Amino acid sequence: MVVRPSFAALVAAEGEVGPLLALVERAAQGRVTLAETEALLWHCLADRPEDLARERLGEALIAQGLGAAMPALRTILRQVMAGGQ
Repeated sequence: MVVRPSFAALVAAEGEVGPLLALVERAAQGRVTLAETEALLWHCLADRPEDLARERLGEALIAQGLGAAMPALRTILRQVMAGGQ
């Protein structure tokens, strides 16, 4: 799956997890929750299949381990801070 943190996606994620700058600060401290990770990835999924239930994303995070999601999470948070594509 591809994540693409568009403005609309980030606004939707922020509506759920709170201010993204605070999330970046918590991430730097290693304090991002599983729920926050799942929410940010969910909102930033590009071309999300219509039949993909959000619960399946959460289950996949657990099945593959959070380490597998960290590169995508880091990229999204880096783009929140620095901008860019």
